[in-house]
Amino acid sequence: MSRRSGTCLRLCLVIFAVVSALGVCGPAIYWKFKKDMKLEGYSRSKSCPPCICDCPPPLSLLKISPGLANLSVSDCGSSDPELKEEMQKQFVDLLAEELKLQEAVSKEHSRHMNITFVDAKRVASQYQKEAEKCNAATEICEEARERAEAQLIKERKVTLMWEKRARQMGWTGE
Repeated sequence: MSRRSGTCLRLCLVIFAVVSALGVCGPAIYWKFKKDMKLEGYSRSKSCPPCICDCPPPLSLLKISPGLANLSVSDCGSSDPELKEEMQKQFVDLLAEELKLQEAVSKEHSRHMNITFVDAKRVASQYQKEAEKCNAATEICEEARERAEAQLIKERKVTLMWEKRARQMGWTGE
């Protein structure tokens, strides 16, 4: 079964490669043949005069900007004493300096991360306090609603009782 699937995979890859090659090269070949067919048909019916080109030669880099052609950098920075000193440092010194710079950047990144973490904890604590206040207020409101509902039920019972007594005494209602 694995040999069969391996063969199938190879066949799929070959088909994919052929289709990809035709997809990439096909349009170019089509237009070339189409152009050749048009040119052959055109050359048989009419003759084309030779082309005369009086184009100027392309501009060289020296003519465009003479300063750019001098690409020698041997004396670059020779007048700058700081650059001269920097270039004379030993490779080990440069590596040590690079490590110190990376350590400083790492410390700064760590400090920034710690500050951000402390701020996040503070904000989370504030949100937690606000959530607790909100939950407490919701509980108070829910208790007040339950008390109001209980009082409403009592009031309805009292109202029904008084209405029943009033009807017994001859009241007909509105």
